[in-house]
Amino acid sequence: MYTLFAWRYFKAKKSTNVINIISWICIVAIVVGTASLILVLSVFNGFEGLVKSLYASFYPDIRVGAPSGKIITISEEQLNQLRNVKGVADFSLVIEEKAIIQNKANQAIVHLKGVDDRYKTTTSVSEFVYSGKYDIGTASRPKLFLGVGIESALGIRAGNNANPLMIYVPRKSRTEHFDEFESISSDTIHTSGSFMIQQDFDNKYAMVNGAYLKKAMQLDENEYSAVEIAVNDPAKVDAIAREIATVFEGYKVQTRYQQNESLYAIMNLERWLFYAVLSIILIVAAFNMVGALTMLVLEKQKDISILNALGADKNFILKIFLGEGFLLAFIGGIIGMLIALVLIILQINYHLVPLEGGSFLIDYFPVEPRIGDFFLVALTVIVVSFLASWFPAVKASRQVISLRSE
Repeated sequence: MYTLFAWRYFKAKKSTNVINIISWICIVAIVVGTASLILVLSVFNGFEGLVKSLYASFYPDIRVGAPSGKIITISEEQLNQLRNVKGVADFSLVIEEKAIIQNKANQAIVHLKGVDDRYKTTTSVSEFVYSGKYDIGTASRPKLFLGVGIESALGIRAGNNANPLMIYVPRKSRTEHFDEFESISSDTIHTSGSFMIQQDFDNKYAMVNGAYLKKAMQLDENEYSAVEIAVNDPAKVDAIAREIATVFEGYKVQTRYQQNESLYAIMNLERWLFYAVLSIILIVAAFNMVGALTMLVLEKQKDISILNALGADKNFILKIFLGEGFLLAFIGGIIGMLIALVLIILQINYHLVPLEGGSFLIDYFPVEPRIGDFFLVALTVIVVSFLASWFPAVKASRQVISLRSE
């Protein structure tokens, strides 16, 4: 019943036109705030999904590494046990070390990653070829597959350079004494191609044949830097990681999330910070709502007295003006959500808003609507409208007005 009164008060013409104006300003503010929140959260979802997909291309589902230092020792028995772990699709034995690559006067310090043939099925790095092709060569004739940032720093076109590059790799140190001839391995090497995934990887990593790198570093047969593992079902990665941890006791077993925990934490923090900032728009709308409802209470004093005379208690009056506030919020919230949804659909299909710079993998803002964001924004609108409506509604319910003219 009180909702009917709230609807009648909303659509009825007010004696003071400014009440109508303030009410519509309040609705417009809620529309803008609601649409802005959903659009910004959807853009964050889009970038989050894009970044996660790029990192998923480079980082494995699960990584087994050393708890300290760089080298781990893996026995054949452990590899056999790993093969029998249910849910493991494939794994690759990798070696990582910093190296210097030189092309005449140009040189670059890179994270050299020695990989085997199964690395191609463990990660998706080989799918992001920018020039040339993915080829790590053999132990006797290795080839470099490097990031475009390194390619640019060396001033070459990977896969097309006729002259070989110089590569310098530190050998495994067995003493504290450093001898540049004994501690550094130097060799010539050709490139096969380059990849472009994400700037952090493109400027840092280069792939090479694992057997070649192991020989250059003078590692033992069963010494590696890590085991990178791909799983069949990403939803079960935590359970699989726990089982793998029993095979490699004492080693650091990390899922992809744990390998990039700080990145995901920062992205989540940024998301909530923008949500908090944009919620201020709804708070501004709340001030308008307080003004509109307060003026409405003053105008409807006689109606309140009549309702009191007819037996309406304070709780009923309170609900009428709370309902008026919720009505304003409902109209603004629904319109804002519809506008945001239409804009999101247009951006997904027609890429209306471009992404400036030209250095990213895509040239438009990615968006990804999530039903949880719509519920979150709806809840925010409800809470703000309730707080804004409460004080005018309480004031209306406590008024004692006589119908008799003095």
